[in-house]
Amino acid sequence: MFNTLNEFLTTWKYESDSTAKIFGFLTDASLTTKIDPDGRTLGRLANHIIETLTEMPKKLGLPLEEVFPSHMHVEDLVTDYQKKSDELVSAINATWTDANLPDMRDMYGERWSIGAGLHALLLHQVHHRGQMTAMMRSQGLTVSGIYGPAREEWALMGMQPLP
Repeated sequence: MFNTLNEFLTTWKYESDSTAKIFGFLTDASLTTKIDPDGRTLGRLANHIIETLTEMPKKLGLPLEEVFPSHMHVEDLVTDYQKKSDELVSAINATWTDANLPDMRDMYGERWSIGAGLHALLLHQVHHRGQMTAMMRSQGLTVSGIYGPAREEWALMGMQPLP
């Protein structure tokens, strides 16, 4: 959980940059990739991450308009993701102070503090980004390291990837 909005915003900057980077490794053709017949495609997961940037914060009380995109091109995904992330940051800065973090909100049939909601928003994105990278690997796409080098990045450093 976060004790200050600055802690969240600092973490959000790193995580949102990482998500945009992963989106950039997608291809238009890969957006229809599905590894589970009943699961989401890569494109649907990416669009879901974007829609959550307005849906969850709106429930927490931020003045954002909920959007439910269905982008079919990587360039549109990246652009819209970055735009919605920037709008989220602006809305947080304009609406809340650290004193609002313990304020309670109704979220999905439960009571969450704003701080817990921001934490959930962050983890939700990380969760789906992890699903995406596994799907991307299964399709032979390159992925970027986020918390350490990816296999390709080890090779660029002249090192063997860890087993």
